[in-house]
Amino acid sequence: MSRPEMDHADEFAGIVLANLTTTYPYHLVHLARSDAEVAPPAVLYPAFHTSYDWHSCVHMHWLGSELLRGGVESAPLRAVLDANLTRDKMIVEAEYLRSHRSFERPYGWAWAARLAADCASTRGAALEPLVDAVYANAVSWAAVINHPVRHGVHANTAFGLALLVTAADDLGRTDDATALRAAAVRLFADDCDWAQQWELSGQDFLSAGLAEADLMARVLEPAAFRTWFAAFLPEPGAILEPAVVTDPTDPQMVHLDGLNLSRAGALYRISAVLDDPALRAAADVLLDHGLRAVANAEYVATHWLASFAWDAMLSRRRTA
Repeated sequence: MSRPEMDHADEFAGIVLANLTTTYPYHLVHLARSDAEVAPPAVLYPAFHTSYDWHSCVHMHWLGSELLRGGVESAPLRAVLDANLTRDKMIVEAEYLRSHRSFERPYGWAWAARLAADCASTRGAALEPLVDAVYANAVSWAAVINHPVRHGVHANTAFGLALLVTAADDLGRTDDATALRAAAVRLFADDCDWAQQWELSGQDFLSAGLAEADLMARVLEPAAFRTWFAAFLPEPGAILEPAVVTDPTDPQMVHLDGLNLSRAGALYRISAVLDDPALRAAADVLLDHGLRAVANAEYVATHWLASFAWDAMLSRRRTA
């Protein structure tokens, strides 16, 4: 099967390399419990201290790994990944996650797990400490969630669980996958009549409704998912419409460009389970809008949008 996403590969490789070699500005989210714990990002996060923030650095590493596996020839990009994704650095990163258990919950955890799954055949041993810390935190967290976070930004519960479940399957972490699936069913199985007309806010980069449906498509059998989706979103409408960014230099408003891309990726996966060509056609429109936004040269866009574009294009090909 052809890989149309590779038409963007060299452009995206340049974006990744630029991100992984840009140290500042950096959005540092760090709970310091004494003066001794105040430190620069590179000290706190020896692997993931570029690309504007921790989670963006993680998924830029994921995108870089994807591109290299896909055949991109970039010695500088490979060298950066080789320098950052070492076992010694992962031990430090893992210790930080264990000692700051709500840090990057669940979004950063989810991307870290996906990165590890992508690199399992080449860097599995190096990334093992990070993976163990992520799933120790994630399984403990999932067991005690009483109410999921439903808004369309980083703390969204469904999006995090979806990536964590799939990565656990890919990594052969059967017990972790089972525990996270059970949490997903407990939290979302009874949802119905999603109020799609109210879900969009001015800084979402995830569709709360489609993130939930994407998760349930991964944890339910296809027949059960079709029944669930018919009750949850019987007539998709507003949720399929592209969002419009009026100021592409605004770091929060530009989230809506990512919303178009994340909606596209979710819809490709959902439409494949439902065998619904109308949802797939809507995904095509959203992907087209989102890909145009990747050309935005502002750092508020370049530090993350390409990862979501690649995810959507992968899902388009894999569900064709």
